[in-house]
Amino acid sequence: MNGTFFYIGLGLGLAAACGLRPYLPALLAGALGSAGALGVGFGPSTGHYHFLQANWWLLAVTIVLAGAYLLQLRLGSERFDTVASGAIAAQSIAVGALLFGGTLAAHGNPSWPGLIGGAAAAAFAWTATHPVILRARTRLPDRAAREALTVYLDAAALVLSCLVALLHPLGYIAIALLAWFVWRGRSRTSDDRYAGLRILRR
Repeated sequence: MNGTFFYIGLGLGLAAACGLRPYLPALLAGALGSAGALGVGFGPSTGHYHFLQANWWLLAVTIVLAGAYLLQLRLGSERFDTVASGAIAAQSIAVGALLFGGTLAAHGNPSWPGLIGGAAAAAFAWTATHPVILRARTRLPDRAAREALTVYLDAAALVLSCLVALLHPLGYIAIALLAWFVWRGRSRTSDDRYAGLRILRR
């Protein structure tokens, strides 16, 4: 799958996956880049983006991932969200921007549209999913189940990254599904609000 259309899809999908959780998509992209597999690569020709497949970068991402899990287990998911959600959102947006920009640069395209688009896609994915995760945690009585949601979110980010790496146009579909998810959530909220008003009038 060669061509700008496919590489934009790849970058969009990786950025959207980072919006779920940034760590495993960054590790997968770096590993695939090192192997030069599936059209993912951040070789010396990418300039500043070459570090995305460097060993020190992959080690740093692994350490941050492990640290985030340890901190969550120590603080509990609710307090962890209060303390660290802003930092994780910033990491998601930054890594999504870098992966999209690096993907375009790797194939001879200007990287700045990827930086902008990647940041936007990651922010959109975060905005679409993070409130849902927070609401799900409040409804789960068991702490282990609440903590497991983070594992599921990491798994979803990894699966999306793998699918997009295998079939680049799935990145467009991922963004479309996120948009539908947001629209569906807002429609349901509006319906619930109107239902509440009708009950009050009675």
